[in-house]
Amino acid sequence: MSLEDMYQDVILDHYRKPHNRAPSLEGEHVHVHHSNPLCGDEMDLRLRVADDAVDGLVFDGEGCSISQASASAMTAAVLGRGLKDALDLTEDFRRMMHGEDPARLDDLEDAIAFQGVARFPVRVKCALLGWMALRDAITTYERGASAHTVTHED
Repeated sequence: MSLEDMYQDVILDHYRKPHNRAPSLEGEHVHVHHSNPLCGDEMDLRLRVADDAVDGLVFDGEGCSISQASASAMTAAVLGRGLKDALDLTEDFRRMMHGEDPARLDDLEDAIAFQGVARFPVRVKCALLGWMALRDAITTYERGASAHTVTHED
């Protein structure tokens, strides 16, 4: 099995059996809605923070296998991390989607499987949808907007 085949299996597994997919989150602090008008992907992301760390994180929505699987891998990679650390990891993933080598290979966990998506510019926004929703949710929380809903078109 090639590395590319293994990565495809990881992506398909996250799509078929997503981690942390739920329509609601008890005690959420922030709810953001992101959409990609070019392809129709929609995502709701809900964040709960405790002790300046990602204490709860779920996503729900409709979209292609890349957007849904990437969101699943993202939630698994950032749950339990401090907010700044989660933002730094989000930036590392964003840079990876634009063709740069990731600085935090191990911390990205299964999200590293999306590295090949950078070769397909039309799919990059799909892979970034959940990660950009997380970035928005954390910055919204840090601005002090509790139980706030933000809608954003990527």
